Amino acid sequence: MKIRQISVFLENRPGRLSALCRTLAEAGINLSTLTLAETGEFGLLRLITPDPAKAQQVIEQAGYAATATEVVALQVPDRPGGLASVLQVLEAHGLSVEYMYAFAMRAGGDAVMVFRFDDMDRALTVLQAAGVSVSKSVDLFGA
Repeated sequence: MKIRQISVFLENRPGRLSALCRTLAEAGINLSTLTLAETGEFGLLRLITPDPAKAQQVIEQAGYAATATEVVALQVPDRPGGLASVLQVLEAHGLSVEYMYAFAMRAGGDAVMVFRFDDMDRALTVLQAAGVSVSKSVDLFGA
């Protein structure tokens, strides 16, 4: 199952990230996971929240540039070679990872990692056929 992620472009200067986080907090939006990458004068913040539509609306109303993309959350075995085994399945089918980041550690011993693939639908089909566990929003947010 694909999950909606919000990407926000932030000026790379003190206080911008803090201001955005305060804006989201004041709107009652919980951040489930995020990653921030520096791209020179700007940073690219990617976040996942239980209410992405509301988050994007709040972010845009506050004057930030934001886009929504689809990502996949996979349960990756938390052991040496766990991630390598998932990547090997993708490689065997000619699929590329555009980016990835960790979501959280699950109580059952698996890590949850967020992926963006060059071909999302094909990647999902290949991963599920290989027995890789794909998380659903309900698994991540308890909704």
